[in-house]
Amino acid sequence: MSVEDNKIVLKLYVAGRAPNSQRAQLNLNEIIAQNNPNRFELEVIDILENPMRAIEDEILVAPTLWKIAPLPKAKILGNLSDVDQVVHKLGIIGGKC
Repeated sequence: MSVEDNKIVLKLYVAGRAPNSQRAQLNLNEIIAQNNPNRFELEVIDILENPMRAIEDEILVAPTLWKIAPLPKAKILGNLSDVDQVVHKLGIIGGKC
């Protein structure tokens, strides 16, 4: 199994420089930094600049983190301050990848 097979593919939908969106981005960056950053593929989408992406992906609230891969997919709403919940939803065993 290659490293690519284990990639955690994420999309983070934010609303410009709104405080909760900035906090979500900071919290997610810290989680990634502490859990083998090479294992993550992250795309940040600003729904104010790119509203069609949010509509296409059925995103109703920002910030929203969407785990695309590996399955099962998961969406986490809010500023991602509940690190235990984020780590659990991302499937990071024991807090580390």
